[in-house]
Amino acid sequence: MYFDFLHSESIEDMGYSLSKLEVETGLFDGSSSNHGVASSVHHDRPANYLDHEISQLTKLRSGPHENLSRILPGKKEVPVSTFKMLAAREANISGRGRFSKADCCHVLSKYLPVSGPWIVDQMETRAYVSQFSADGSLFVAAFQGSHIRIYNVERGWKVHKNIHAKSLRWTVTDTSLSPDQRHLVYATMSPIVHIVDVGSAATESVANITEIHDGLLLSADNDDFGIFSVKFSTEGREVVAGSSDDAIYVYDLELKKLSLRISAHNSDVNSVCFADESGHLIYSGSDDNLCKVWDRRCFRAKEKPAGVLMGHLEGVTFLDSRGDGRYFISNSKDQSIKLWDIRKMSSHAARNIWFRNYEWDYRWMDYPAQTRDVKHPYDQSIATYKGHSVLRTLIRCYFSPEYSTGQRYIYTGSHDACIYIYDLVSGEQVAKLHHHRSTIRDCSWHPTYPMLVSSSWDGDVVKWEFPGNGEAPLPPKRKQIRRRHFF
Repeated sequence: MYFDFLHSESIEDMGYSLSKLEVETGLFDGSSSNHGVASSVHHDRPANYLDHEISQLTKLRSGPHENLSRILPGKKEVPVSTFKMLAAREANISGRGRFSKADCCHVLSKYLPVSGPWIVDQMETRAYVSQFSADGSLFVAAFQGSHIRIYNVERGWKVHKNIHAKSLRWTVTDTSLSPDQRHLVYATMSPIVHIVDVGSAATESVANITEIHDGLLLSADNDDFGIFSVKFSTEGREVVAGSSDDAIYVYDLELKKLSLRISAHNSDVNSVCFADESGHLIYSGSDDNLCKVWDRRCFRAKEKPAGVLMGHLEGVTFLDSRGDGRYFISNSKDQSIKLWDIRKMSSHAARNIWFRNYEWDYRWMDYPAQTRDVKHPYDQSIATYKGHSVLRTLIRCYFSPEYSTGQRYIYTGSHDACIYIYDLVSGEQVAKLHHHRSTIRDCSWHPTYPMLVSSSWDGDVVKWEFPGNGEAPLPPKRKQIRRRHFF
């Protein structure tokens, strides 16, 4: 059903494309072949266009063959239509006789999951976590009322596992599925991370009643201690966590003991993740406004980060790695997403001289208007994306999937109950999805299908698709206005 879009253009258009291919390879309406036009010519590009190595890498992952992609004098860099891509394949314009992975991404990345939404589940408590498994067969949603539900996507979103969390304090703050999808770890505002057997036969998993939820003790401090972020390593042997005591913890699951504790920041560590498959590099983001890179191969000798990245004016709420050990993005309470290249990092944060001259708390106050256009004097990021709202909770952002989009987009939840999708290279907002009535803390893009699932503080878990599943989407909801409680 995901490829019905191939019929979105008329047969006449396709015939025009085929006939045009016989005389030229430019493949643009009204254009002529011009092999003398350099690919570095920039026309009509946005002011915030990203002129960096990652823009070329993104084009290599999500752009069509160079014989199909021309920048014409006085025109924008025009995307090649699906029918022209198919016609070019038949004419063997690329010389390969088939689509490359980048060609497939170019076709699929134009069909964003913006139709709908359709209801997956509705709960009476706030949803905090939304995560697809690595292969997209399972989906995890975690709620404030101690519930964690795992849905079988391939069986009509049937509940595969209904987990009742143990040692719940306030909410389930994060979850992570193991790479083999046999285990799930979940964290709350306590020093213990719990692990659940997802592959067991029982659907209901009540902690230490119907099933054992093994506890991984990270700290002996049981007062005012919380874990905000938890992630499995790529091979599933370790778990990394960020905590309210300004530290990073690494737990070895095979040895069943804490293998590393890093006094990482000067405030809460809100997000941690591994940089790539090797597991050597760890990224961290904190309420001290800094992102840091940690190299475990040399940490014990230096006991310092490999580097520090400055640029945010307020606390960092979330990090997502591109998976290449070089680039990552961060969401922040300064109402922006930033893209980072770790080769630009400094050895220390001595120049982090930004001082706030106003009182502000993102948990119940709006962001001060006078600071929206303020820039950090030593910003080391390579791109900034604005438009969404990061208030009330640690809102998350991600790269779009590599398989279907070549990581061409960045997407995020928002306090204004919308999902925002940005073009990584141009910085433009390409989509804004609105259905929910309250803050969207998390959302997740299916790794292969044009499907995105969002979860909100209104208790709804909904899916957005292209072109849809044939069912009627939900009617739009009125945005519920709630009183603010100052406490």
